[in-house]
Amino acid sequence: MQIHYISEKNSILNHFLAQIRDVTIQKDSMRFRKNIERIGEIMAYELSKTLEYKPIKVQTPLGIKSTTTIADNVVLCSILRAGLALHTGFMNIFDNAENGFVSAFRYHPNNDDTFEILVEYQAAPSFENKNLILIDPMLATGQSIVAVLNKLHLEQKPKEIHIAVVIAAPEGIAYLQENLPSNCHLWVAALDEKLNEKNYIVPGLGDAGDLAYGSKL
Repeated sequence: MQIHYISEKNSILNHFLAQIRDVTIQKDSMRFRKNIERIGEIMAYELSKTLEYKPIKVQTPLGIKSTTTIADNVVLCSILRAGLALHTGFMNIFDNAENGFVSAFRYHPNNDDTFEILVEYQAAPSFENKNLILIDPMLATGQSIVAVLNKLHLEQKPKEIHIAVVIAAPEGIAYLQENLPSNCHLWVAALDEKLNEKNYIVPGLGDAGDLAYGSKL
């Protein structure tokens, strides 16, 4: 698996990352969602550099300009519900992309810290020979992403698989490396220190879904 760490060089990305972590700024859910959306736009731009392009000619009012346009077919697929704001950022850049959505959550059968990943709802187009971009803000254990990909492409084979996450833990990255094909791309806006005893990212930012859309039962 090829890993792309986007925040290694200073850019406006780090400004937005700082704001989504700040407990005083987090209280404004609209601003949190907007910052996640901005991060998605930056990540989509960086990812776009790796796709295939084709030459075209554009008629302007004063002549013809030779340039390039994206040749790859792109499918954006988000893990509900936390991925929605990040998905919007990617959709702002890949405005011709098809879109899919899938649910995945931690199920605690014994009401303790042990859990399994349940993947229930999915609505996605065909991604046969297309570039599948799977979007999820937080990469903690990595189990959700593996479970979703196993559910999504049992029969269809994407041209390439790109996984876009805002904040990742080393344990989650290691799990993906062990369980996903070597030709996958992982895009990470920020790499954090570790997982705690409850498998939450430290220092992280909290529950991205709750911060964006409110607490759940």
